[in-house]
Amino acid sequence: MTIDREDQLDGLKRIGLIVGRTLEAMRRAAEPGMTTKELDDIGARALELEGALSAPKTTYNFPGATCISVFPAIAHGIPGKQVLRAGQLVNIDVSAEKDGYFADTGASFVLHGKDARLDALCRDGKRALQIGINQVRVDGALNAPGIAIEDFARKHRYTLIRNLASHGVGGALHEDPGEIPTWRDTRERRRIHEGLVFTLEPFLSLGAGWAVDSDDGWTLYADKPAPTVQYEHTLIATRRGTVITTLAA
Repeated sequence: MTIDREDQLDGLKRIGLIVGRTLEAMRRAAEPGMTTKELDDIGARALELEGALSAPKTTYNFPGATCISVFPAIAHGIPGKQVLRAGQLVNIDVSAEKDGYFADTGASFVLHGKDARLDALCRDGKRALQIGINQVRVDGALNAPGIAIEDFARKHRYTLIRNLASHGVGGALHEDPGEIPTWRDTRERRRIHEGLVFTLEPFLSLGAGWAVDSDDGWTLYADKPAPTVQYEHTLIATRRGTVITTLAA
């Protein structure tokens, strides 16, 4: 989506705030012994109270209001009977629509546990996202965030999942300009134009490089049994700076 009116910006900010708050509410509510379905129900209620609709459910008939992936799953996990345990690496991805506007956000965290390696991975996953956001410029290269993210990953000996990309969003869950690499891609020549709405969501890993399908048709796993995190925001490129719509504040 490309916006050129203030009311569009307002609509995107509203749904961005909703999904940001929903993600944060789910993260705070997550407890060992809870099923992923119970956690998803919390997200579903939060969206419903705001008059928002789950985007994966309405767009793709996904069997849940949100995606909850517990390692070794890394994305698109179906909420269900799986019981959460302390120390697990969990990812929650929330996307929703209200009044015709869409936003998408996600975050990983270690559930009620301390693991120096996973804590560092989560910290650096957040850093990788912010480094990418810092590269967003109107008229700048669309792959500038991906180049900066890959430079960071290589410096700190991480890998990136290279078939899970960022994407256009705003008027639909996935739309123009299509997939946007969050790694260095020499074929990517597009530019960031004013008003462009898109996600940035690097998947930072301790060794994996590819996402593979599972038998359920939804859940994605890494090609190697390596912990992997995802952090995601919905962004709007403006000449006054980059607007992050999905902050929970």
